[in-house]
Amino acid sequence: MLHTYTYPQYAYRPSPEQTEGRRIRHPVVVVGAGPVGMTQALDLAWRGVPTVILDDNNTVSVGSRAVCYAKRPLEIWDRLGVAADLVAQGVQWKVGKVFFRDELVYQFDLLPEDHHKMPAMINLQQYYLEERLVRACDESALVDLRWKHKVLAVQPHDDHVELTVETPDGLFKMEAAWLIACDGAHSDIRRMVGAEFTGQFFQDRFLIADVVMKADFPTERWFWFDPPFHRGQSVLLHKQCDNVWRIDFQLGWDADPNEEKKPERVIPRIQAMLGPDVPFELEWVSVYQFACRRIDRFRHGRVIFAGDAAHQVSPFGARGANSGVQDADNLGWKLAAVLAGQAPEALLDSYHWERARAADDNIAHSTRSTDFITPKSRASLRLRNAVLELARSEPFARPLVNSGRLSTPTPYLGSPLNTPDVEAIGGRMVPGMFCADAPVEVDGRAGWLLELLGRGFVLLSFGPGAQPVRVGDVQATVLQVGRDLHDRLGVLTERYDGQPGTVYLIRPDQYVAARWRRFDAEAVRAALARALALT
Repeated sequence: MLHTYTYPQYAYRPSPEQTEGRRIRHPVVVVGAGPVGMTQALDLAWRGVPTVILDDNNTVSVGSRAVCYAKRPLEIWDRLGVAADLVAQGVQWKVGKVFFRDELVYQFDLLPEDHHKMPAMINLQQYYLEERLVRACDESALVDLRWKHKVLAVQPHDDHVELTVETPDGLFKMEAAWLIACDGAHSDIRRMVGAEFTGQFFQDRFLIADVVMKADFPTERWFWFDPPFHRGQSVLLHKQCDNVWRIDFQLGWDADPNEEKKPERVIPRIQAMLGPDVPFELEWVSVYQFACRRIDRFRHGRVIFAGDAAHQVSPFGARGANSGVQDADNLGWKLAAVLAGQAPEALLDSYHWERARAADDNIAHSTRSTDFITPKSRASLRLRNAVLELARSEPFARPLVNSGRLSTPTPYLGSPLNTPDVEAIGGRMVPGMFCADAPVEVDGRAGWLLELLGRGFVLLSFGPGAQPVRVGDVQATVLQVGRDLHDRLGVLTERYDGQPGTVYLIRPDQYVAARWRRFDAEAVRAALARALALT
C-alpha cells in the first residue's frame, strides 16, 4: 500500500517519580493521548492547571479514523491556539448530497448563515490532528506528555487516585488529585473502577478505505443508498487532504472482516465505483462494527470519564470525536474552579448532568441514522426506499432522509447551572445555549465575539450600565458592546436580540448561563453563584 504519511515516533522519557523513587501527587492526570485527552490537558493548562498525560503508545493514530471535525470543536481548538493550522490544512465543506441508486434525491447545507469565523466542517486525517495537538502539548509549560506509560491499576481514595504505571524501565506508582480517563471505547480505566457501559451493539460491518487518487469530485459529502456499483448497500465518500479520499462501504452482517480487508477484495469494489480507468492506490483499509453506548456515571469519585471512554456512537454523523472534545470543554473550567477552591465538588456533578444528556442526544441521533441506513426488516427497507423515492420530488420527505445527522452542539437546556429567563428576550441564545459567533471590531481591528470569551465568566452588555460582579474569588467581567467591542455588521445584536440594556452572563465554556433586559447586580450575583453550584 502507498503511504502518504510518515508516523512520528515520540521519545520515551522516564518519569521523575520512577527515577527518583518518590511518590508525587499531581493535580490532574489524563490517561490517553488521543484528540480528547490532549484537548483536555491543553484546556486545563490554558486555565493554569498543570496536567500530566499518560499514553501506552509513542505515536499518533493509524489511519484517517475520526476524519470530520465540526464548527464547535474548531471553535474550542481556536481558543487553545491550534485551529488555524487545522483549518488551513483540512478540507472545508458544508454541502452534503444523498443519492438513491444513481439519482440525487436530497442535499443539505450545514452552515446556511454567514458570519462565523470557523467553517461548518473540515475533513482532516486524525493523525494530522493528533500531531498538531502533540506539538501544542510540547509547547505548553503546564502539560507533561509521557509516552510509553501504561496504567495497570488504579486505586481511588477520598482525596486522590493512586496509579500503578508500567514503562520500559519497570513499574512505579504515582498519584492524582483527579484522574480523567480518555482511553477510548475499550477503556481499561472504566473496567478498573467497575463502571457500567451499556447500550446497543449493531451487527452490520463496514469497510473503510483511504484511497489516494486525483479525482474531480467536488468537496462535498456524498452518500449513496443502493448505488449501481454496490447494490443493496450504502457507500459514503469524503475528500481529505493530500489527495486522500475516504470511502466507506457497507458490507452487511455476514462479511468476514479478515477477507474483506484484503486488497483483492477492496480494489474491485473501488473500481466498480470509480470506473476501471481511474488510477488509485490504497493507503489504509479497516473493517469495523459499532455500538451506541454510554457509561452509567461520567464521574466515579475522583475518576472522571470523557470521550469514547464515556460514550460510543456510530460513525454516521461524525459525533464521536466532536462530542468528546466538547466533553473536555465542559469539564475543564469546572475542574479548574474546584481545584482553585472557587467552587464545590458538586460543580463536577453538573458535568455528568450536561454531558450525559449530550451523549444521549448523540446516541439517539446515531441510532436513528443507523436504523435508516441499515434497515432490519423488509418492511423497514420498503419504508426507507419509499422515503428516498419521495424525496426526489416532495420537499416534505427530504428531512426524513437520514444518512447521518451531522454533529452539532447539544444545548444544556434545563441544566441546574442555568438561571431561567424572567422576561421575554428573543433569539436562540437562551440559558443553556452555546454562544453563536459574530463579527466584531476591537480597537479598530476586525475580530470575532468568541475570541473575547472563554477565559472566565463574562457579562456581555449591550450598552452601558453593567458592572463587574464577584462571588467569592470568581468575578464576572464586563464586555460592553459599543465600548470594548463594536458590532460592525449588526450580526451580534441580531443574534442576541441585543436591545439596549440587555445583559448576558456567559460561562467559561462559552455557554449562556443567564440573561436579563437590564443589569441587576443581585440577580447577576445569584446567577453566578448558581452557575458555580454554590446554591
